[in-house]
Amino acid sequence: MAQLIVRDLQASLVRALKQRAARHGRSAEAEHRLILAEALAADVAGPDFKSFLLTMPDVIEDAELVAPRDLPRTVTW
Repeated sequence: MAQLIVRDLQASLVRALKQRAARHGRSAEAEHRLILAEALAADVAGPDFKSFLLTMPDVIEDAELVAPRDLPRTVTW
């Protein structure tokens, strides 16, 4: 696991973090991890699959994807 050291924090900010952690029954470190995870969740998750597909270039026309209807059918029993 990676580590992150945050320096030069205001004492009031550290106190608020510790109080919030105590209210939630967690350590200050666990609370800090949760705050970071929630704040950055959208950036980490990335685009959804639909958004990804929409970024792909069109290489064929939609009409080329339609199955022809005039082919003979063979029925076997």
